[in-house]
Amino acid sequence: MIKELDSVVLAADLPKEGLAAGDIGTVVLVHDGGKGCTVEFMTLTGNTIAVVTLLGTQVRPIAKDEIAHARPVALA
Repeated sequence: MIKELDSVVLAADLPKEGLAAGDIGTVVLVHDGGKGCTVEFMTLTGNTIAVVTLLGTQVRPIAKDEIAHARPVALA
């Protein structure tokens, strides 16, 4: 079960927020026993890209055999 302060992986693109599937964010709040959560997505230098409330199905835990990958984002 995903908990607050867990790192999670976005499962689907969110183009309006400038986010892509595979982006990693930090859970800042869990809603309704895990049915949803609010996640902050940041650049590697600490600038917040988006804080979004998502369904539990839109994120997943990081698997132990995954590696992070950097990509550029367009900052508003």
